[in-house]
Amino acid sequence: MAEAERIIGTPDSAGAEEPAASDETVAADGSAAPDDGTAAPEERPRGRRRIVALFVVAVLAYLLDLGSKMLVVAKLEGHEPIEVVGDLLRFDAIRNPGAAFGMGEAFTIIFTCIAAAVIAVIIRLARKLYSLPWAIALGLLLGGALGNLTDRIFRSPGVFEGAVVDFIAPAHFAVFNLADSAIVCGGILIVILSFRGLDPDGTVHKD
Repeated sequence: MAEAERIIGTPDSAGAEEPAASDETVAADGSAAPDDGTAAPEERPRGRRRIVALFVVAVLAYLLDLGSKMLVVAKLEGHEPIEVVGDLLRFDAIRNPGAAFGMGEAFTIIFTCIAAAVIAVIIRLARKLYSLPWAIALGLLLGGALGNLTDRIFRSPGVFEGAVVDFIAPAHFAVFNLADSAIVCGGILIVILSFRGLDPDGTVHKD
């Protein structure tokens, strides 16, 4: 009888011989990973941090531009220019209906639409952002575009036709503001990153 039980096996022993079902799956590198239906890659939190960095840079650029314009309108507009570095640099408040550095004064509405489109593209691109340098560059572009778009919407002569407040006046150069500076710096950084082969998703390619 004992011999027969040994050969046939009892229900308990049969269940013990079968490998226990596990909630773990083996990863490609041989390590066990929980099979709970959700992936836990490090890229997700890293991507969120890059998005946070983008919007932090954008908010800082926007607030600096907005604060400087409010100060210029309150203290400098209608007054004599302030010499900062002799004849090389001065602060001179002007209203610019055109694009950056006073270009295209007859196309205010078009530049407003372009700025809005740039903002929409940057926000959409942020979902695939895994590169900190790209986050900084796009944050500068976003903050600068928002700064000038705020002027277009809320300043005279009307909505979407408002003139941008410019006040940084280098010698022999167009007058600009901090939003223009942020846009230019962001654009230069994007060119550098592109030449180095770094994509917004963090991958590096070499042609």
